[in-house]
Amino acid sequence: MKIAVLAPVAWRTPPRHYGPWERVAGLLTEGLVARGHDVTLFATADSATAATLESVVPHGYAEDASMDGRVWEALHVAHVLDRSASFDIVHNHLDWLPLAFAASWRAPLVTTIHGFSGPSILPAYAAARSHYVSISDADRSALLQYVATVRHGIDLAELPFSAAAGGDLVAFGRIHPDKGTADAIEIARRSGRRLVICGIVQDEAYFADHVAPHIDGDAVVFLGSVGPGERSRILGSATVLLHPIHFDEPFGLSVVEAMATGTPVVAYRRGSMSDVIDEGVTGFAVDGIDAAVEAVARAAQLDRAAVRERAARRFGVDRMVDEYVAVYERILG
Repeated sequence: MKIAVLAPVAWRTPPRHYGPWERVAGLLTEGLVARGHDVTLFATADSATAATLESVVPHGYAEDASMDGRVWEALHVAHVLDRSASFDIVHNHLDWLPLAFAASWRAPLVTTIHGFSGPSILPAYAAARSHYVSISDADRSALLQYVATVRHGIDLAELPFSAAAGGDLVAFGRIHPDKGTADAIEIARRSGRRLVICGIVQDEAYFADHVAPHIDGDAVVFLGSVGPGERSRILGSATVLLHPIHFDEPFGLSVVEAMATGTPVVAYRRGSMSDVIDEGVTGFAVDGIDAAVEAVARAAQLDRAAVRERAARRFGVDRMVDEYVAVYERILG
């Protein structure tokens, strides 16, 4: 098969630190190449891939304040659209913009919906001609028809198993009210454990008012956004990952990455969490701070080898690639 993978261009593919959509697009691309498919990755020019790389975007616009993301995304989509007749499948990981031109694509368009930013975005999906893939059953809209649910995969080689945990809790993800960073601080305080926070600051006011005042380098440590190597070390050394979300999480890549290292998860019961977490095996989905504090003590007693085994079985990258190949074959067949 000749496959075009349309990656986002906010960050490099794969990302140096933050960029979950780019990470998934990169893992899928490398897996398809390894299976012998003819793959072209459309991403930023500084991306790293075994596929053919094409780009009109020099580097991620999120890393360069002089770049207007709307302009560069439009140029990026136009470039792939112009080349689309060369492929059997175009796989879109760039949200709604390619759908605005759905009638003009000259190959079947597959769109992985990495998450809806809100109800107002749905008309772009409902009006378009594309084959939709959800990343969890929880993140489906009744207005759309889906060809499959394909849960994200992770590279287990990047996330080695850690049998021995330290005493810290970790909160891993963008600093934003949606991610409940302030709740994580309170859960850690009541649990009597140090909290290590990693992630980009996406909401400066929230960070300044609700997070920064608690950062003392002792009880609460903030490391900012970290790269893959440091990510695996931090996740693997934690007792529990806290994920006290205040929105309906479409998937939660950091959740399964933590599990892959053997670290169990305590998350709020929103969105996909009850699907991603195997209750009492890889962690607990709970409601509110009080329940989370109680669950931390129970999660710390879980068998880390069992956490790793379950994560590997459910979320290994090979499973994800196989399921996407099946989607392509179904569409072309």
